[in-house]
Amino acid sequence: MQKNEIWRSYGTDYKEMTKRLLLQSGLDGLLPAPSVHDPCIAIKPNLVTPSPASFGATTHPEIVAGIIEFLKERGYRNIVIAEGSWVGDKTSEAFEYCGYIALAKEYGVSLLDMQKEEGASVDCAGEELSICRCVNDWDFLINVPVLKGHCQTHITCALKNIKGLIPNDEKRRFHTMGLHRPIAHLNAGIRQDFIVIDHICGDLSFEEGGSPVTRNCIMTALDPVLVDAYVCSLLDYSTEDVPYIGMAEELGIGSSDLSAMRLITCEGEPYEDLPARNILDVSYAVDDVDSCSACYGILIPALERLESEGLLARLPDRIAIGQGHRGKTGTLGIGNCTAGFDTCVRGCPPEEEDIYTQLKKLALKTP
Repeated sequence: MQKNEIWRSYGTDYKEMTKRLLLQSGLDGLLPAPSVHDPCIAIKPNLVTPSPASFGATTHPEIVAGIIEFLKERGYRNIVIAEGSWVGDKTSEAFEYCGYIALAKEYGVSLLDMQKEEGASVDCAGEELSICRCVNDWDFLINVPVLKGHCQTHITCALKNIKGLIPNDEKRRFHTMGLHRPIAHLNAGIRQDFIVIDHICGDLSFEEGGSPVTRNCIMTALDPVLVDAYVCSLLDYSTEDVPYIGMAEELGIGSSDLSAMRLITCEGEPYEDLPARNILDVSYAVDDVDSCSACYGILIPALERLESEGLLARLPDRIAIGQGHRGKTGTLGIGNCTAGFDTCVRGCPPEEEDIYTQLKKLALKTP
């Protein structure tokens, strides 16, 4: 496989399809030799929240099973699955609910909860970022993101999925830094050696899933910048809409030049173009200053429910959310960062139903 190539395969037997695609796209020639020592191969899925892969948010365990079988058949035994869910959810619950504890037991591999791993400061192309120390123990990293939308960055795939390898405190700090710049620099500090993209049924609008769009596609690649640029083209965004792509390219992490990309279909018939994203614009009602993805992601569906009921515009003020509101006062806030506001739906993050219920009561009181 060359860095300008993206290989793809279509079907419904995800485990066997993954194994064939890994063989066809040349993973064999990239792995460290198992005979030299016992190299550690890390697999990084996307388990942002405890939800089944069929909801369109998390990596299908069948893909990871295919990767593990491929590795074991070639003599690799030191294999770990590493992930850290978003702030507000527990990775341990995502491992259980998404089928990864059963998967680890079946294949005899280790699970690493990055929320419990110690971080260490690393110079990432001029930006000091905290990265979980265990990353240094890995000889080869296979990134297995889900191709899906994101309520703050528009898309999430290869580059942003690496954010699961940093401690929770650093995830919060990323948002105070503007999110895009630290994501780009993080990929200078953590190299992904191979990418397996879950494009089976990702939600095109929302990182927490709920509106999956079936494509039954798995892809492989080497260049995370090229992957994310390609995802932008699929979801009808420009790379300028996702600033961390251009920033990562400037840091030398990869190329976003789709004119030089080779798209190779190994198996099955590609679907027609993806349908239009089902995004209801409710951002006009939000005053977001450095909010965490979990908090913002839980707010949006609550606001969409209010908008569909004609109640969102009746709220007395814009809804404050994010770390930038700490220590401030105002009318209406979401999350513990807005504890000083007259009305605050508390939580880190709050529950969606609590947000919806309290905001609805407030809207109904407003003339």
